[in-house]
Amino acid sequence: MSHARTDPATPMDMNGSSAIDLLRREISNPETQWSLGTFGAIAEFSRDHGEPVRLVQSAEVVSAVTPRGGIALKPHAAIRPFASEGITRTGWNQRIALCLPQDDCAMNQRVALTEIGPDHDAPREADRDSVLFDLGLGALQADFCVRIGDHSLAARLRKHSGRAVFEPGNPAMAMILAANPHRVFISRLGRIEVYQPIPPPSGKSPEGPHTHVLPRLLKSGRTHPATEPVPEGLVPCAHLYPPHPARDGLGETRPFDATHHHAFQRMMAVCGDPVELATKRRVIDAVLAGEPPTAVAGDRHGRTAVRIALRQMRSQGHTSAALSAWLASFDQATPDEADDEAALYHEG
Repeated sequence: MSHARTDPATPMDMNGSSAIDLLRREISNPETQWSLGTFGAIAEFSRDHGEPVRLVQSAEVVSAVTPRGGIALKPHAAIRPFASEGITRTGWNQRIALCLPQDDCAMNQRVALTEIGPDHDAPREADRDSVLFDLGLGALQADFCVRIGDHSLAARLRKHSGRAVFEPGNPAMAMILAANPHRVFISRLGRIEVYQPIPPPSGKSPEGPHTHVLPRLLKSGRTHPATEPVPEGLVPCAHLYPPHPARDGLGETRPFDATHHHAFQRMMAVCGDPVELATKRRVIDAVLAGEPPTAVAGDRHGRTAVRIALRQMRSQGHTSAALSAWLASFDQATPDEADDEAALYHEG
């Protein structure tokens, strides 16, 4: 079940060729972060400044591989980027969904543990003889796999092929957790791999590449959070998160960076929702003119755009009685405007 915007005015002005240029540019930026998956299961990739990395920017693949994980995306003529922002507890986040038309996005949607065979598409040659097992999480646009290099473990998992990994009494997931294999999440646009250990249930995800699998959220069948206004007919098959103007890659507050802010607002103008962008502009103009708060028509996403515009003005150092009045009137949580569900994974 896809939660999407039905507004027919939402354009996707960036064509496939421009999207490929976007991928090539962002893969070289260590501040850009990435994710791939679905609502309830996601892999995230990031790297540090100065961390060893093997970058590839060819006609066949755009990739970055570090000792902690890797991402490899295939230039696809049908990619349609969609830029959007979401509200968080104290600020906002920003992302670009790399979408495919719904008819082009489907993966295998297996619902039981399945042996796939050697991972011939692994970006590192040393991993290509290891065996992929699909966990069978049944999502539309992504397969969620583990890569097993231990032949003994592969033989033991093979005995449980055909069973749901969360089936009562199935030992397969416990065996996987104990072994800490590579996680390999795959969509029609490529893959993210995580080489770092799986944290214990009570543990915190490590910095850098990591995965989340939340069975309760997977059961919803959503392709993305309801708070992400992806246009009707498109499905996010990966995301990129350009540098945030007010937070670093770990989500810590930093001095406002106007360059990062304006760069993302330009992306919003090229491949975002023009209605929400126009709403933000109207609010900013009203505050700068000293106008008192007035009702702003719109849906849930439009009301969120108002709050984000006001928070961004405050973060840029604007101070006025008008801004304080607008914040007091509009930046209050309501039951249908919870924090961005995408922030369950990524606050960047």
